[in-house]
Amino acid sequence: MQTKRVLIVGGGSAGWTTAAYLNAALNIGDQKVAEISLIESPDVPRIGVGEATIPNIHHTLSVIGINELDFMKAVDGTFKQSIRYVNWLEKRKFYHHPFCRYGSGANDIVSRKWLMSNRSVPFINSVSVQGIICEMGLSPKMLDHQDSGIPLTYAYHMDALKFADYLRDHSTVRGVSHYQDHVTDVEVALNGDIKAIHTKGGKRLEADLFIDCTGFASVLSEKKLGVKWIDCSQWLICDRAITMNVPYEHHYSGSVRPYTMASAVSNGWIWDIPLQTRRSLGYVHSSAHISADDAEKELRAFEGIHCDTLSTSIVNFKVGRREHQWHRNCVTIGLSGGFIEPLESTGLYLAQVASTLLAEHFPTGDDMAPFAFRFNRLMTNRFYEILDFINMHYCLTRREDTEFWREIRRPERLNDRLRAKLEYWRIKPPSVSDFTDQYFPGQIETSLSGAGNQFTDYRPPIDSGALWNHHSYENILYGMDFLRDECRQWYGENRPRPSILKEVLDAINMAPGKLPPHDIWLKHMAGMQDYRVK
Repeated sequence: MQTKRVLIVGGGSAGWTTAAYLNAALNIGDQKVAEISLIESPDVPRIGVGEATIPNIHHTLSVIGINELDFMKAVDGTFKQSIRYVNWLEKRKFYHHPFCRYGSGANDIVSRKWLMSNRSVPFINSVSVQGIICEMGLSPKMLDHQDSGIPLTYAYHMDALKFADYLRDHSTVRGVSHYQDHVTDVEVALNGDIKAIHTKGGKRLEADLFIDCTGFASVLSEKKLGVKWIDCSQWLICDRAITMNVPYEHHYSGSVRPYTMASAVSNGWIWDIPLQTRRSLGYVHSSAHISADDAEKELRAFEGIHCDTLSTSIVNFKVGRREHQWHRNCVTIGLSGGFIEPLESTGLYLAQVASTLLAEHFPTGDDMAPFAFRFNRLMTNRFYEILDFINMHYCLTRREDTEFWREIRRPERLNDRLRAKLEYWRIKPPSVSDFTDQYFPGQIETSLSGAGNQFTDYRPPIDSGALWNHHSYENILYGMDFLRDECRQWYGENRPRPSILKEVLDAINMAPGKLPPHDIWLKHMAGMQDYRVK
């Protein structure tokens, strides 16, 4: 098998995740399928914010060959078991979206019983203990590596810059070539493929496959190959964030939450991500509804007087995707391929799943079109799956206290795919059969067009449930009181209390004696400093 040359343009967490994953997944033992290089500019400033993840990161770290504890120590990592949504339905209310639910098939029966109940117990607490464990502030793991007997799924919070640096060091000692230079030109061959890139330092780097990780600039895909950007801001109108770090040396509340906070405020929402040395906050908002100065004032008021001297940064973004993430011999990964606001912690996920799919569809010959077709289909489905899920949080709100919340409730802010799901689920609760899609090159409605035998797919995207299944949708729908009025009509006013799974009740009783507080685990196992309340 001929070794293919892969050049990743751009570093950061997207670039180095791609490099580390491809190197580990493709170059096994003496078989070297890909010769991987990465070039990043030392002139491009790096933005460091706290990053939250979802459980698929365990697969990524496992393939790369990274030990969990080493990883957590290197990236200021903490556990994430849930997202706590505050003030989304209306003010002064919250609900959890945890990763873990119990009961297997019986879980669906409990869901239906909850809809027939008086809802006096939050839905998620009837099928999962994880929201309660989060409110207790407990770690998902014991101190001595023993099995607690409480099955819990978790992800991590991390410092994104430290994660990129960790992957860089891990990858370069395992054969990935690293160039620090600025790209000045992109050379295109006669057939339309990228042939080489030229650098400020005088290098000319050729490759068979180029990966564009240059962020929103999209130096290869957009600026050189002309692949257009599809704007999706009609459904998600936030386009800016004010970020702030709160070091524990400056202010420490006395604990480290084992979950992400997402608090709805006047013109968007504020993330609160706990790390080992600090908390990372960011006010995601619509620039059409609040100025940057006023957003900063609101963020400071939200956090408290202790943050008055802390600096902030402005991050502008655009919600949308690249029309084709794989075009000719160029693949876009990270912000160059698409972006959706991080309400469900999917930023790193999209880079990780793209790396996984690229490894699965890595071309062994010269014809990349069939691989590009399937890669693009899967990534398009995944993008819109996330878009629908984020859009749902907004469209189900009952808030009308500002123009922003009134605006996002307008019918035109609800995309057609989500509208169809919600209309269907008003007559039938979500179930596993609602998520399915398989489609391959050569099937009906797939056509060939364009130079280089490029496949074109005219079908609309479909939510295949690859990321969020019907259980995930239930967590949000019922947390946002979906079907409240319908259930009153169907089942009357005098309904019984919800039933709670025995596994949940048993876990509630076991957890305090088995699981340590989150910060205690971090201090004993990951070496977190013992910050004292001042």
